[in-house]
Amino acid sequence: MTDKQIRLEVTYALPDQQALLEVVVEQGATVEQAIKASGILRRFPQIDLQNSKVGIWYKSCKLDDQPKEGDRIAIYRPLIADPKEVRRRRAEKAKQEGRADKVTGGRVNPLKRKEQGAE
Repeated sequence: MTDKQIRLEVTYALPDQQALLEVVVEQGATVEQAIKASGILRRFPQIDLQNSKVGIWYKSCKLDDQPKEGDRIAIYRPLIADPKEVRRRRAEKAKQEGRADKVTGGRVNPLKRKEQGAE
């Protein structure tokens, strides 16, 4: 490694498989160049950089951003479910099962349930 090179990590994860690869690139290289140099696209051919989101230390960035020495570049998979919708369904289920207060949406106070003879 020369003074004009930097060491980075590139990461990608599937539910059953993860990769964390170290790569050395020229200082001033872009995120996209670092990803390509890491070889991760050969290991995971399903990655489409033009449609995938990327980040440096899990903060979104652009493919033409320039990482610094020691940065970790992450390639994100698309979400399979909307997190807000999942939380809404979980809260609704808790209300139906009596694990949440139907008025406030919060957890039922165990002392209040005991006073009401629920336990």
